[in-house]
Amino acid sequence: MIYHIRTIKNQDFYDITSIVKKAVTETGIKDGIVMVFVPHTTAGVTINEDADPDVITDIISGLNQTYPVKGQYLHMEGNSHAHLKATLTGSSCTVIIENGSLMLGTWQGIYFCEFDGPRSRSIFVKIIKG
Repeated sequence: MIYHIRTIKNQDFYDITSIVKKAVTETGIKDGIVMVFVPHTTAGVTINEDADPDVITDIISGLNQTYPVKGQYLHMEGNSHAHLKATLTGSSCTVIIENGSLMLGTWQGIYFCEFDGPRSRSIFVKIIKG
């Protein structure tokens, strides 16, 4: 399944947990795994806390301290910081499905991570019966 998202900020995290849950529900698969893959070199996907929005603000702030938007980068497009952040977060995550539910922790959510927006982005979701 392919989903599309239009990001509105240069850098932001978008909670896509509901998209992934819906994909699992639509397949009817009760046990297995779901893989979420982002086919972009300046965006990523991660699992982190979804209860306090300050966590996401802090993550972006920390990433910007480590990989500032303006730096002594050689890449001509001027988005090296985004490539570094995407490498750190990764382009995929896998979650176990049990009894039709995602086996996420109490405070966990799945996030699409935009580091070079705004852009139109794709999210691939693959569900494998276990």
